[in-house]
Amino acid sequence: MSLPNYKITMLALSLGVATAMVGCSSNPKKEVVDTGPKSSELVYFEKAEKSLSRKQYSDAAKSLEAIDTYYPTGQYAQQAQLDLLYVKFQQKDYEGAIALAERFIRLNPQHPNVDYAYYVRGVSNMELNYDSLLRYTSLQQSHRDVSYLKLAYQNFVDFIRRFPSSEYAVDAAQRMKYIQQELAENEINVARFNLKRQAWLAAAERAQWVVEHYPQTPQTPEALATLAYAYDKLGDQELSQQYTNVLKLNYPDLVKSNGKVDLRAARHEGSWWNRATLGILGRGSKTSGVEEATSDHPTEKRSLTNRLSFGLLDKPEQHEVAPISAPPVQQTVPSISVVPDTVAPQTNDDDAAN
Repeated sequence: MSLPNYKITMLALSLGVATAMVGCSSNPKKEVVDTGPKSSELVYFEKAEKSLSRKQYSDAAKSLEAIDTYYPTGQYAQQAQLDLLYVKFQQKDYEGAIALAERFIRLNPQHPNVDYAYYVRGVSNMELNYDSLLRYTSLQQSHRDVSYLKLAYQNFVDFIRRFPSSEYAVDAAQRMKYIQQELAENEINVARFNLKRQAWLAAAERAQWVVEHYPQTPQTPEALATLAYAYDKLGDQELSQQYTNVLKLNYPDLVKSNGKVDLRAARHEGSWWNRATLGILGRGSKTSGVEEATSDHPTEKRSLTNRLSFGLLDKPEQHEVAPISAPPVQQTVPSISVVPDTVAPQTNDDDAAN
């Protein structure tokens, strides 16, 4: 029984395509063969330093990685690892920077500049928490996942405990203060959600965490008000009155004339229009006291153009924490290196006399 002509044509085309694909897949791929170092360790290091001075981070990374690969025990190996850590951070490869920092800490725990690796590890985890599109809106990252911020906080705690007199200790302490505010805002935001669903005990537990662990943050007044309100709803009038008395002494504006807690005075919610447009339009939310607490680093209000372009146009001037600097150069590495002369063996005085 013969096949129709169109079926024969389709069969021939299918066989032709299959043959072509098999032929392409059978072509041997060119293997990349590592021919070894093309320059000396000194040449690679000088190229890297020159590229770093010009902020050519891709070229610097190639030279530094070559030193790390071909001269792992060389004179410039440890300095190259620190420089590569700095390059990865500048390239916004924060995960790579964290991996390099942990590797350097593990291999060189007694290095005189190991504090730099501890510091950059914390800053990189901090940056990972904001490495998203949310940074271009007025929405708060603290209302989302803060797992990287928690890691960064622990990194800075470990760093300051080990190196309290480090040149990076002051900046690390400032970052810890900022992270505390973000973590406190995250906890109090969950407490607000629990209040809306009338989960009074869950809201009180979140607020209690803020009071106990972040007492110096601007979220403390709202946390105290939440505790007083939640325990009142739970029927514990005595405990609710204790927190109300604390509010009267420290934050009298949060207590109404009838003695009840005024939660709205502690928190100014963003408008519905602001939430619906992802923070582009409308009035944004604000926690009472935050503006005063961060007045040392003011930020200009964002224009409508800046909001509509997700922060790409008409950027306001921001006084952010200074970016990390390049790692210090180890003292044992000379600025101008030369091939060392052959050192003659020392002769014994008795041998010289003979």
